[in-house]
Amino acid sequence: MRAIRRFSVRTVLPSAIAPLGDLASNLRWSWHAPTRDLFADLDPKRWAAVRHDPVALLGDLGPDRLAELAADPAFVAKVDAAAADLDGYLQGPGWYTQHAAAAGNAGAPRSIAYFSAEFGITAVLPQYSGGLGILAGDHLKAASDLGVPIVGVGLFYKTGYFKQSLSREGWQQETYPVLDPDGLPLALLREPDGTPCQVRVALPGGRQLVAHVWKAQVGRVPLLLLDSDVQANDEAARGITDRLYGGSGEHRLQQEMLLGIGGVRALRLWSRLTGAPAPDVYHCNEGHAGLLGLERIRELVQSEKLTFDEGLEAVRAGTVFTTHTPVPAGIDRFGTDQIQTYFGGDSALPGVPVERILALGAEDYPGGESGVFNMAVMGLRLGGRANGVSQLHGEVSRTMFDGLWPGFDDREVPITSITNGVHAPTWVDHRVFDLAEKYLGTRLVAEANVWDDVPRVPATEVWNARREMREQLVLEARRRLRSSWLRRGASGAELGWIENVLDPDVLTIGFARRVPTYKRLTLMLRDPDRLKALLLHPDRPVQLVIAGKSHPADDKGKSLIQQMVRFADDPEVRNRIVYLPNYDIAMAQYLYPGCDVWLNNPLRPFEACGTSGMKSALNGGLNLSILDGWWDEWYDGENGWAIPTADGVDDPEHRDDLEAAALYDLIEGQVAPRFYARDDDTGLPGRWLEMVSHTLRSLGPKVLATRMVRDYVEQLYTPAARAGWALDGDGHPGARELAAWKKRVRSAWDSVRVDHVESSGVSDAPQVGDVLSVQAFVSLDGLGAGDVQVQVVHGRVSYQDELTDTQLVTLHHAESYEGGRHRFEGDIKLARTGAFGYTVRVLPSHAGLASPTELGLVVNA
Repeated sequence: MRAIRRFSVRTVLPSAIAPLGDLASNLRWSWHAPTRDLFADLDPKRWAAVRHDPVALLGDLGPDRLAELAADPAFVAKVDAAAADLDGYLQGPGWYTQHAAAAGNAGAPRSIAYFSAEFGITAVLPQYSGGLGILAGDHLKAASDLGVPIVGVGLFYKTGYFKQSLSREGWQQETYPVLDPDGLPLALLREPDGTPCQVRVALPGGRQLVAHVWKAQVGRVPLLLLDSDVQANDEAARGITDRLYGGSGEHRLQQEMLLGIGGVRALRLWSRLTGAPAPDVYHCNEGHAGLLGLERIRELVQSEKLTFDEGLEAVRAGTVFTTHTPVPAGIDRFGTDQIQTYFGGDSALPGVPVERILALGAEDYPGGESGVFNMAVMGLRLGGRANGVSQLHGEVSRTMFDGLWPGFDDREVPITSITNGVHAPTWVDHRVFDLAEKYLGTRLVAEANVWDDVPRVPATEVWNARREMREQLVLEARRRLRSSWLRRGASGAELGWIENVLDPDVLTIGFARRVPTYKRLTLMLRDPDRLKALLLHPDRPVQLVIAGKSHPADDKGKSLIQQMVRFADDPEVRNRIVYLPNYDIAMAQYLYPGCDVWLNNPLRPFEACGTSGMKSALNGGLNLSILDGWWDEWYDGENGWAIPTADGVDDPEHRDDLEAAALYDLIEGQVAPRFYARDDDTGLPGRWLEMVSHTLRSLGPKVLATRMVRDYVEQLYTPAARAGWALDGDGHPGARELAAWKKRVRSAWDSVRVDHVESSGVSDAPQVGDVLSVQAFVSLDGLGAGDVQVQVVHGRVSYQDELTDTQLVTLHHAESYEGGRHRFEGDIKLARTGAFGYTVRVLPSHAGLASPTELGLVVNA
């Protein structure tokens, strides 16, 4: 028989140990080892059986066991101490308190809303697919540690992403186990009368999408997750949040409407229930949540009586947009007909005309496609500040989106970079923290200046810890491999060979990530015989641990997985290479500490950041990577190895052959010899351990998520909040004035010109130190001198008169003439030798602009 309804019955804890409920419901336990140890001590076997889930563990303990624990004074004291520690963490001052104090009268944001389509907090709450979600989870955790007042906004997916298994033939298979939110560390937001809170979003045809809101508590940070599986919805609407990145384009659009529009409404609900301040800054983590800007414009049009343009300026000022993909195919794009259906007619957002929405997402630039609505383009047009997630990714993004700022060099496109970081307490093995506490005096490496002291940790201790972590991975890999083979149809009797899979004393290389083609899972298989020789080398063997999921609709990615699985199934090499299905947070927490080398070989420059290598580095692993993402930025020649890239080779097959050969050469000629080169006296690989020590010293402080979040606060959140406040006076006079000014500038810009330029002060043989005086005569035709900025752009000049390595000098207004003509002047001190050239240009200028290039308007001489 099948149940017609299901629900979870939660445990009622005895009062003496009631704080266990608070400890289980706050996801700080996912990165706080003492709290996890407390739950493990309740029943180690059950703790393992429930896969380290405190809520499930408490639900699995019977009344007798709970009563026994409540009667144990020593255990009660442990619970009280853990509860007091959590309370101290939640209430104590963090770094942000100091930042806000230093901001003084200028102010710091009171609240920051962080929108993301996925959040990877813990394997217990599987609401993520890959790097985007893991990054979002680390962002919230680091914000909690620093005391940054963030509130997260996302969706609750009833089946998460998917669970991956393999067929007998090695083909990826997907299953979608249903998640019961009542059995997860979530709380349903309720009205004061106890009824579930509702968020409503209009759908075409007069339909209403109703969503409940679940709250996950991530340390100090609340995470609001909207859930469409509500009885008030019809069957189609109930399925909108059924799974992450599933369904048709229309299904995705409905999810993004709920995330963006519904997410803003959930924030208003949260403020009403708790008294929390409305966010000063809205951070859109990728384009999925970009529709939040439309809802905020609607609010301002209706409540403040602003026009659309005025509301747009107010919204832009306080919005931060982060792009994560350097691959155009990774951007959500919808047909304009879909946008018209969902935002026009009876479905229109009041005060937000559908034609203005279409203009925000239009690819109306050279190379763009008509009839397409681009979510990233809309995100950039609605975001006053934007960034990529590594320095190289910033460069790639400025090139990708330069059509939005015609007339400017790519380097001037207003997309900056903040390189991602990782949350050390989540990803670093306890053995590393134990060594830090023993020899450096602290476990709080993310908060202390201890990195230069890493050499004080004895090399023997480092090597022993690395060996223990490698052995831990070997045992876990065997367990997972056995489980995988049983699901593939093997019998236990034929799996005895698994007991000899991998060796805790062999050089271990890890490769785990999503499996789109550009990440090149199978690059290592380009020459199978050479790979076998590396794996089976008699003196310097190598072993590989590989994992990764392909999107369910990506048959090409699944084919790559099958190729890898079939190679790993070969009896000749299966003791030295394993493919582990269902890569997730739980697996990763064994992989990163247990691998000596982390391999990354994407097609450059398509890796936006690639944070898995950062996690490995914090555990004492060395990176072996293409110079892409963060590795391009922070590789220094001593913290790992850079795989040479065949830039300029157009044939992709030949390029893969060249780069695979370079990979084999590095492993064979440098990586393996260095790992196995042991000192005669100590038996340790001295040079290898020097690289480990250098990696921790050089990368440790850089790759932390706390560094990343501080960068966001200082470089983006605080300036965005101040820009928003400047436009948020009584009735938004600043927004009204800025919108009117932009309209006036745009209408007059076609008449702006540089009439002529004069220069003086240098001889026919100029020398370093000479001063070049420049006068520019400019016609503004209706604009004032204060509406523009006149610049001299100077630098090296080629034979084709192209300027490179340029610098800017702003000319000051000197005199006005009749007919709207003006003279601007200034000096340039010649500071370098070689071919020198310059030009003059005019840009709009206003205190409300986040960047002089914001409007995309420029007039060159």
